[in-house]
Amino acid sequence: MIRGVIFDMDGLMFDTERIWVTLWAPAARELGLPAPDAAFATGARGLAGENMLRYLRAHYPTVDPQLLLDTLYRLAGQALANGAPVKPGLYELLDYLEGAGIPRVVASSSPREMIRSHLRHAHIEQYFAGVVSGQDVQHSKPDPAIFLEAARVLGLPPRDCLVLEDSFNGVRAGHASGAVTVMVPDLDQPTQEIRSLYNACCKDLLEVRDLLKAGKL
Repeated sequence: MIRGVIFDMDGLMFDTERIWVTLWAPAARELGLPAPDAAFATGARGLAGENMLRYLRAHYPTVDPQLLLDTLYRLAGQALANGAPVKPGLYELLDYLEGAGIPRVVASSSPREMIRSHLRHAHIEQYFAGVVSGQDVQHSKPDPAIFLEAARVLGLPPRDCLVLEDSFNGVRAGHASGAVTVMVPDLDQPTQEIRSLYNACCKDLLEVRDLLKAGKL
């Protein structure tokens, strides 16, 4: 039985992944580096902390990876200063969960202040019992640490939590945490590996709401 819901943010609650993809090239250009190919952004999706730094070192060994990441976050802060488009069904799902008395928390690899900013602009801060960012855990997705911490914030065992994710690394982390994991694809459609890890795949958050209402999750 689902007793708590853990929301990823980028690509799941907000249509931000398309914006993040466009920022890697200018961030690299500022530092005199060649623009990455499309596969680079796909591989970086959902990473944070040392996992992200390791990934950047592998692709850009001549630059401090933290400098590249800081440049990216600065550009993202400018691009997303006024918030981001809300994904279909977010408000409806939150209203349903509120009415059903099911607590929620956000667990995102993005910096905490960026998460808070998005929630404020969308006027949904009040729906969440807490926020867990990539800065709050030692290991980032696909490690399950962020979802284990989110379950702790909810005061629930992971098996009683629903993790909502759009990225491959997020699905891997949700599955590894022992939570019920649902993918709502954004830029990437699930592969055979990812299909073997999630409990369900929904076209949008409205479908997630409907499955919850029907007792199918």
